[in-house]
Amino acid sequence: MYQKILVAADGSDHSKRAAQEAVKMAKANPDAVVTLLYVIDYEKGRTEVLHGQSSEEVHLERRKHLLPLEEIFRSAGVAFETKTLHGIPGPTIVKHANEAGYDIVFIGSRGLNSLQEMVLGSVSHKVAKRVQAPVIIVK
Repeated sequence: MYQKILVAADGSDHSKRAAQEAVKMAKANPDAVVTLLYVIDYEKGRTEVLHGQSSEEVHLERRKHLLPLEEIFRSAGVAFETKTLHGIPGPTIVKHANEAGYDIVFIGSRGLNSLQEMVLGSVSHKVAKRVQAPVIIVK
């Protein structure tokens, strides 16, 4: 049974569904430990600063993406921790998942930035190819 569960989240509808699937797995194992991972993209952060948003506004906007996901776990009674990292989402998720030794990774099939995904390839595809644990891509 999977005990260390990672949920890569960006606040998109797909990441919400990934969180709901992770809840199902976590409920099947009372010893499961769930980590909700949010990666702050350097490129997006730079754009936010260039558009004149204060650091407080940026922080509130990021929290707004995570709150619905956290509520999914709270309302299901599943214990979780939220972790925020800085970097390029795909490689940052892969590095964290491999270094921390997660048993399984949940990720949504599409994120919030569909233009970047179309040009560079999806984060979920990069994660699935490079994470050493099983990866469940939820659509």
